[in-house]
Amino acid sequence: MKELETRVVVIAPPAALAKLPGPGGAAYAELFGHGSLSVEVYAPRGEDKQEPHTRDEIYVVIAGRGEFVYGERRAPFGAGDLIFVPAHLPHRFENFTVDFAAWVAFYGPEGGERP
Repeated sequence: MKELETRVVVIAPPAALAKLPGPGGAAYAELFGHGSLSVEVYAPRGEDKQEPHTRDEIYVVIAGRGEFVYGERRAPFGAGDLIFVPAHLPHRFENFTVDFAAWVAFYGPEGGERP
């Protein structure tokens, strides 16, 4: 049981946000990795300039609200919302509040999971 317990990781939002800005002033910082899983904190300021990713990802909004743009569509989001984005789909956050921050989890193989 002890071996399993050593794999548990708890990261509170304030500790995650303290890692920002990330390397080179990036709007994200990697917090944890396990196998194919990479967990980051993401908090763009002003404009979200991200490009499509090569792996599936999940966002969980920590704070703030705005609009999530994906392909030709858009949807409102707020704190606590979960957003799944398949690999290679163009997406970005727009019209977000200054306190916007999200957990981001990348996982699975390059190219994304098969449906």
